Amino acid sequence: MTGGLFRLITAVLTILGSVTLLPAVGHAQPNGSGASAPKFLKLTLDAIAPGTVTTSSDPMLTVSGTVTNIGDRVVDDVAVRIQRAAPVDSPSGLRSSLRLDQVNYEVTGPFQDVAERLSPGQRKQFSVRIALRPGGEGASLGLTDPGVYPLLLNVNGEPAYGTQARLDDARFLLPVLGLPGTGSEEGGAAPVPAPADATPVATTLIWPLADRPRMVAGRPGSANGQAELLDDELAVSVGKGGRLEQLVAALESVAPGPGRERGVASSVCIAIDPDLVSTVQTMTRGYRVLASPSDPEGATREGTGAASAQAWLDRLRALAGSMCTVALPFAQVDVSALAAVNDPGLSARALLAPADVVDAILGTQSLRGISLPDSGSIDDPAGQLLRGHGYGTAVLASTAVTSDDAPSDTENALTSAPVTLEPGVVVGGEQAAPDVVRVPGVSIAPPAAAPATTDPALRVTTFDIWSATALAAVGSNPPTPSFTPSKVRFDVTNDSRAARLQDALGAMAWTALNPAADRPRSQLLMPPQQWGANREEGIALLKQVELLTRNNLASPRSFADLVAQAPDPRPFTLEYLPRAAQDAAPERFVPPIHAQGARITELMRALVELPESELTPHAFMTPAREDLLRALSLSDRRTDDDTQADLHAQRRIDQATRELDDMFASVSVLPPGGVYTLASEQSPLLLVARNELPVAIRVQFRIEAPAETNITDIGEQLLPPSGTRSFQIPTEVSDSRKLVIPISLTTPDGVALGEPTSVSVRSNAYGQALAIITACAGILLLLLAGRRLWRRFRGQPDPADEGFERH
Repeated sequence: MTGGLFRLITAVLTILGSVTLLPAVGHAQPNGSGASAPKFLKLTLDAIAPGTVTTSSDPMLTVSGTVTNIGDRVVDDVAVRIQRAAPVDSPSGLRSSLRLDQVNYEVTGPFQDVAERLSPGQRKQFSVRIALRPGGEGASLGLTDPGVYPLLLNVNGEPAYGTQARLDDARFLLPVLGLPGTGSEEGGAAPVPAPADATPVATTLIWPLADRPRMVAGRPGSANGQAELLDDELAVSVGKGGRLEQLVAALESVAPGPGRERGVASSVCIAIDPDLVSTVQTMTRGYRVLASPSDPEGATREGTGAASAQAWLDRLRALAGSMCTVALPFAQVDVSALAAVNDPGLSARALLAPADVVDAILGTQSLRGISLPDSGSIDDPAGQLLRGHGYGTAVLASTAVTSDDAPSDTENALTSAPVTLEPGVVVGGEQAAPDVVRVPGVSIAPPAAAPATTDPALRVTTFDIWSATALAAVGSNPPTPSFTPSKVRFDVTNDSRAARLQDALGAMAWTALNPAADRPRSQLLMPPQQWGANREEGIALLKQVELLTRNNLASPRSFADLVAQAPDPRPFTLEYLPRAAQDAAPERFVPPIHAQGARITELMRALVELPESELTPHAFMTPAREDLLRALSLSDRRTDDDTQADLHAQRRIDQATRELDDMFASVSVLPPGGVYTLASEQSPLLLVARNELPVAIRVQFRIEAPAETNITDIGEQLLPPSGTRSFQIPTEVSDSRKLVIPISLTTPDGVALGEPTSVSVRSNAYGQALAIITACAGILLLLLAGRRLWRRFRGQPDPADEGFERH
């Protein structure tokens, strides 16, 4: 009976066309439910006004958006409404509130019709208005106090063969710094300002400028050669309307100038990837682009971005001259992987050179001794590496350090074990605020702005992960940072850019609006290094800092002042976050990069800088080191599928390896043709060595002399750039037979260069046998001559004279 009823119900549903209507995926989707539900409508937010509510704002909230039919059925009676949840009451709520089910958005407005019918592929724009405060005739959001409020825009419709239901929604945060009045009529409410008794939040904003590595690997430095890029996307990025151009344009809106106060600009520090600015600088001199990025050895074409590169660099140079700048690790290198490689030359290029590169190109003086690892989390060897290279401070995520004497924050709980620190490392941080603390029993490093001392301790300044996660979602191609806890990770690309910007504005305002005794009144705002915010979004974020300042909720604080703060005495230890380890450069790249880094160092020791040579050994070999560092870049590794990142990294390692093979093979002994005949047993051996490198090199001959020869070691010799040189090797050969003498070149340290060769030698001497015969003949001659003289002296005729007559 039961089975028959089931079959009957199934048949009816099949005829009528059953529909499962569930909320859409995205950050509107709690707990990931409904991933397999049919999709009929897509709701996209286009604009929210006001983006931040103040006492002088419009009392009405206006939300504009677009509804698109993305299914294969007609949808009738499409309508939208606004709903509101309770204000965010914890930092983690800035993220988790965006996953609440719609029933948690208890304050609801009325439905507003959008379209009577939407056919597949059809879209319709709309605008919804609702009062912020209660008291008027219409519906309102019921706001009574400042705070950060989660809002939901709900779209309902009736798809063909279905019933009226919620087909999609969009969530966003609305920061409310104060409430506007409700009018001057009788009974109108007065404005509600932000709390005046709280200390303004000291606010610092990092403004990153970085890009994925673009240089083609395996191209050594040259005096006049053109650079080669994988593609010409960087020309688009620095050109009008490009990503990097818009980030600079947003900064220009607040840059100090005549008649303009520093204001927000004093809280901003531009964090610059030296790989980016050095690549852009090479573009200004003309460059080539691969016709196919997947074929590094293939054809190239002329790059088109030289003028755009120069214009962008000039604008950045002007900004750097009036604002704080700090250099990022080269090419967003994974500092923990760099520590595992453990190559001094690579470490120096990645950590010591960046500030010099940025300063030289931009003509500025950047902050020194401050490291901003791209991952926001490092292990203990990475901390030791930074300390050993003169860094006084590392800027890390607030969850990348843990306190030994503070209660555990359940929102920030970690599964990894603390990293054991060696003596001399000072680790500090703040939970949701960037104060510096230390490990007891070790000395404190001086502030970054103070004169350097011999104290090698490393301090840590932390940034709030919740605002950093929200800032990372702003713009195009938003990543989810490694430090974002797994339970609140979701694909933010399902949300519109307008919604993601609102979330960032809310996150920036939350600390200012929620004073608490256990939370310091300070915040370090840290976007991702490869940030996709456009000009309008960047200006909106900068204006948010200005708005917080104007409402006495924030005060600008320079980055130099932040890192110069006195350390907190609470004990902390480093935590290498599990997700950071998952997103890191793979361990399998460490051995080959270490091996090739060692080869670069070996060759560098042999190269010689000549006054008359335009190209120096450093300029010639630096691109090889940079190729290996780019293989350790964290760029594009914040995805579930890092196959492409691994492919590009492996390709760089392979190309760098082949180029180094060619360099070592470029210095060799020219093999002589035929048999080399010595004029005598002590004639010198004539050899010719060739150096195809564009720089001079010191070499030594390695000659495996046979027992029959004695070949003098002529010691260290210099080969000119791109030339040959003849050598006379003093040689003694004691055998007239043809001898084969193996010969090769090495560096002064004994590292093999080029392919070994051999010389076939034959001497005109008879060797030891000839000497014995000659000696015997001489002795015999002396004996015979002596015998004859003796007989003559005694007057006895010599038998040999018989038959001869005297005359």
